[in-house]
Amino acid sequence: MTTPSEPADDLSAVTRERRQLLNLAYRLLGSLAEAEDVVQETYARWYALSPRQRDGIDSPAAWLTTVAGRVCLDLLGSARARRERYVGEWVPEPLPSRTEWISGRWGDSTADPADPADRVTLDESVSMAFLVVLESMTPAERVAFVLHDVFRYPFAEVAEIVGRTPAACRQLASSARRRVRAARPPAAPAAERADLVRAFRRAWEAKDIDGLVGLLAPDATATGDGGGLVTAALHPVEGAEQIARFFVDRSRAVPGVTILECAVNGQPGLMAQKDGVTVSVLAFDVADGRITRIWAVLNPDKLRPWRAA
Repeated sequence: MTTPSEPADDLSAVTRERRQLLNLAYRLLGSLAEAEDVVQETYARWYALSPRQRDGIDSPAAWLTTVAGRVCLDLLGSARARRERYVGEWVPEPLPSRTEWISGRWGDSTADPADPADRVTLDESVSMAFLVVLESMTPAERVAFVLHDVFRYPFAEVAEIVGRTPAACRQLASSARRRVRAARPPAAPAAERADLVRAFRRAWEAKDIDGLVGLLAPDATATGDGGGLVTAALHPVEGAEQIARFFVDRSRAVPGVTILECAVNGQPGLMAQKDGVTVSVLAFDVADGRITRIWAVLNPDKLRPWRAA
């Protein structure tokens, strides 16, 4: 929105905003599929303008961001009703990356042949824990907070998207900031996260209940998302021993599953494959040397990027 003005008929000035729009929409919606739809809708509205209308737009980037933000705001407004119809728990859609653990080292990466314009930048603002906190916000809070605190748009420009005054948007972002501080402990180092997730995998494969309990915080929770399409716990499993027994029981009930270490939204995670097909992706949150939260996404609609990766 503060991008230098470009000629309205310069195609590159418009198309190069695609990655920014995709990054914004995914953080606002927690769904890559919906984010891609928002980007498509935004470009459809741009090209629906007459040449004269496009010529009258000083900054195509600002126009595109405003439209995408408003489309996301509308979708967030209807999300509560969609969540009420959703079967079981709803977890944000996990993102794969080409980052791998090579020779036991976290952070090595391989070349990514995908078009950079079609990738979501993986950083702390896209971690599963962060996205889950965003889900607790009102639509206006979420949009104001993400635009200002993550993408650094001034409140005067945020106000154009949210449809409120800059002062009101400042209040919305402040309220959202308090939610984030209250819900999230300081982030654990990546190496510590990787070690805990690797230890969890080994204990899970060994069906070692005591080993799993030792890795989990006493008040840990595990949330599964099957979307009514596959079997998943309809409510979060709470407590270290209950979670340990749940995972061991599931591994016994579904034999022949391979557990692999991977990057989930840029953080150490796991994916379960059966016959070479990804059937579950697990994201973790860590605090004080223990695993505090596990999010397991089993809904096949949310695993399409993992099956194509």
